[in-house]
Amino acid sequence: MDLDGGAGNNKRVFNRHGTDSSKNQKVCFHWRAGKCTRFPCSFLHSEPSHPSGSAAAASSSSTANGSGAPKRFADDSRFSGSAQRRGPNFKNNHNNSWGRMGANNKVVRKTEKVCNYWVQGNCTFGDKCRFLHSWSLGEGFSMLNHLDGHQKLLSGIVLPAGMDKLFTGSKDETLRAWDANSGQCTGVINLGGEVGCMISEGLWLFVGIPNAVKAWNTQTNQEFSLSGPAGQVYAMIVGNGLLFAGTQEGILAWKFNAVTNSFEPAASLKGHTLPVVSLMVGANRLYSGSMDHSIKVWSLETLQCLQTLTEHTNVVMSLLCWDQFLLSCSLDQTIKVWVASENGNLEVTYTHNEEHVLREG
Repeated sequence: MDLDGGAGNNKRVFNRHGTDSSKNQKVCFHWRAGKCTRFPCSFLHSEPSHPSGSAAAASSSSTANGSGAPKRFADDSRFSGSAQRRGPNFKNNHNNSWGRMGANNKVVRKTEKVCNYWVQGNCTFGDKCRFLHSWSLGEGFSMLNHLDGHQKLLSGIVLPAGMDKLFTGSKDETLRAWDANSGQCTGVINLGGEVGCMISEGLWLFVGIPNAVKAWNTQTNQEFSLSGPAGQVYAMIVGNGLLFAGTQEGILAWKFNAVTNSFEPAASLKGHTLPVVSLMVGANRLYSGSMDHSIKVWSLETLQCLQTLTEHTNVVMSLLCWDQFLLSCSLDQTIKVWVASENGNLEVTYTHNEEHVLREG
């Protein structure tokens, strides 16, 4: 092999050193970015001059389409910013909107999980915590007021329709009324027992406490005490003109008698073997969740049990009717979606497993 056979046999070596610029008209990509370290370089360190007219237009089009120098990266706005190769003197003066700046100018990226330490009231990271310090996620949420007064856990909160007052019940055995505009406490009632649940229906406010249900007419300020429950009242709901209460011994129902202006016992629904802690009404049915891990379906017309659902393996804490579905949440760390089959019975159509479960205390 003749390595010294003349200039014609040494073109590759000759061109690599850039001494024959007419053989390679491509502009150096690294030179464009200000980072070329080769000297001499086999590519051009200057923009080539193009002839005028149609030939120049054709050359420019060829370059923009990628057949020539990678000019398209410099011109295309999709590749501007961090995606574009930067020269040694490049400075980014734009604000970074993809996170918040924490200590040492590090970006704090939030997760979608609620901070367990914040829930317990002892997170020391503050705004620098990467977990949520809020029960809600999304834009448009902001704190209006911080209502201080209760000494123990809140177990009920209602905002009756058409009123400017918020009512809260607590395990400190008090019911408080708040001005919804100013956030100031306007009244305190000592109930003599821990509040297990609260609901509002029309003009009525109902509060469940051990061995009784308290009822207030928010328009006339009339107060009633509905007797019958044994132990704590855990849940209440109104359906088909009846007030239902989930108690330690089952479900009790009352009906308001306008003639006597009083609540009268209407029914007692038996079947659960442990306390009933959740109630829901939908599709002319009453649904009850219990500590016995079951859900019972009752007819609102006959008050008879139509079906018992036993797929949960722990306490059924909450129920929700949504469209044609029933959703149930349990301490077995699952949320189940139920739908009626052809024979009318509810069957599980989807189960969601939740890793974190918040427990009282």
